[in-house]
Parts: sequence; structure tokens; C-alpha cells
Amino acid sequence: MNIQENISLKSYNTFGIDVKAKFFVEITGLVQLQKALELKAYPKKFIISGGSNMLLTNDIDALVMHINLKGITVVEEDEKTVEVKAMAGENWHKLVMWSLNQGYGGLENLSLIPGNVGTAPIQNIGAYGVELKDVFVSCVAMNVETGELVGFDNKACEFGYRNSIFKNKAKEKYIITSVVLKLTKKDHVLHTGYGSIENELKDRGIVHPTIKDISDAVIAIRKSKLPDPKEIGNSGSFFKNPIISKKAFDKFSKSHPDAPFYEVDENQYKIPAGWLIEQCGFKGKRVGDAGVHEKQALVLVNYGNATGKEILNLSKKIQEEVKKNFKLKIQPEVNIIK
Repeated sequence: MNIQENISLKSYNTFGIDVKAKFFVEITGLVQLQKALELKAYPKKFIISGGSNMLLTNDIDALVMHINLKGITVVEEDEKTVEVKAMAGENWHKLVMWSLNQGYGGLENLSLIPGNVGTAPIQNIGAYGVELKDVFVSCVAMNVETGELVGFDNKACEFGYRNSIFKNKAKEKYIITSVVLKLTKKDHVLHTGYGSIENELKDRGIVHPTIKDISDAVIAIRKSKLPDPKEIGNSGSFFKNPIISKKAFDKFSKSHPDAPFYEVDENQYKIPAGWLIEQCGFKGKRVGDAGVHEKQALVLVNYGNATGKEILNLSKKIQEEVKKNFKLKIQPEVNIIK
């Protein structure tokens, strides 16, 4: 096993934060993963995959295991649906593109989300009215203590809004190795309800969109609003949109009648965190190389050499101002590694 020392993790996290791993190993197989977990000489271990949902604020004094398991296979299919197994190290957007090339529907609204397949269930990734849980069948994860492979079906994952069992009681206890998704081969259910998708399709003169049309529209919207991590370090949406009760919403909307919102159900309302942050004057703000993106206030960025601590401090200032101005708490969607 090729264990390296003092390796920069700058290229292994989408924020482009230059912290060092004391020890580092690339994981390309399940047996290798089991053996790495058993290494007594390295009692502390840290898992990294696509590095898209984390903010590294310090050097990692541990054996950093980069999960690079590859492979996409069809495991089951009938006339209407197909079940696809993707290994944890596959790039998420490449999986979406692969599924569209096969004519499989279900992932088109989730185009261009950064990161790898293995981290998708942890936060139940979602965009434009679709969440991973809508197509998720199961995943296999390795128990960190025993090296045993365990299956989790949709219910066992306890999915919520940007949430799952892997963020809570199973946190740091398992490493997801593969995911199975159920996609459609025909009679695709199209999700075009989000205003921005409707407008993009309208601008393109598309009345009866295909799954590829929706993906193209989502990619165009994301590219117009969100920075490419290859150009400007970022982790996509840094904060979750706060969900509040009807009682709290009624009070909020009286004070802020122009505020946009989404009705989750008759008792819950979602307020866009990006709007709250923008109202507090943070959109486009920059403190050294840490900043808030000029087109989307929900995205914090590294303009070059920001440290994780500098981005974290900026995020705390934003939280304080939103709470002061709107009496609402916004929570990070990004996993902050201290």
C-alpha cells in the first residue's frame, strides 16, 4: 500500500484550500479499503472523496484515505425502469451525463452538482425540485470499525432536507462504497416546475422538453449563477435554506412582504438563504481572498489563497447578520472540518 507523507489537499477539495495531510493513501478497491482501515500504525483516519462538501480549516493529522472506487453498471432492468449501480469514486455529473446518454431519466435536474457519488447520499443532494432520495434504491457502506459491508435501503438512510443518517447517528461510522439508483427508460416524469427552468426552456423555444433539454437548461442556469470550482474555489451552496413553521412564516412575511418563499407543505415554508444574505449586503463582498460570489450570495468562494479559517469567519459574520436582521438562523450545508 503506497502511503505518502505531507501531501497537499488543495487539489482534493473544491474550495482549493491548501492544507496538508500528514499521511495519504489512494483507495481504488474494497479489499484495499478494508486493509487500510485495519492499519494499527495509523489510528486516526480521515475520508475524502470528491471534496465538494467540506471546508478544511486545519492540516489533517491523520491518514487521509482518498476514495477513488470506479465503475457504473446496470444491475436490474425491465421495460420501463433500470437500476444502476455506481461506485463511490465516480464523479456525480459524469454519472448524470452517462445516464442521459443511455436515455435514462431521473437525474437530469441534478446536473452539474459538484462532487462524487459516494457523498451524494450523505447530504441527500438536490436541486430544482428533485432530491437524491427520489431515485435512490440503496447504498452499500463499509463499517469503519469492522470492515464489514452493510446495505442501507432508502428508508434506512433517514433522508431529510440536505440530511441523512450519515450526517447524524451513522456519522463517521461508515464509508459509502456504492449507490444503486432507479431510473426510467420511458414515460419519464419531467420536473420543470421551478421558474428558472421554465424560463430557460421558454427562451430556447422548447415546449415539449426531453430529459436532455432539462439537463441542458439546468446546466445553463447553474453556469450563469454559480462559479466553476476549477476557476474559483467553492463548494456550491454554503448554507441551507431555512425551513420555518407557518406561525413563524406569517410573522416573517408581515415584516418582509417582498421576501421570496417556497411552501414545503401547509405547515412549513422555505426561505431562500441567498436572498437573506443578499439583503444583508454580503453579495459580492470580499475579505482578502475569502468572499461571497457576485452572482449567487449562497456561494462562498476562495479567490486564490484564502484559508479555511478565513472562509469560516466570513460565514459566521453572515450568520450573525442574518439573525440580527431577520431573526432567522441559517445553518451551513457544508461540512466544516476543524
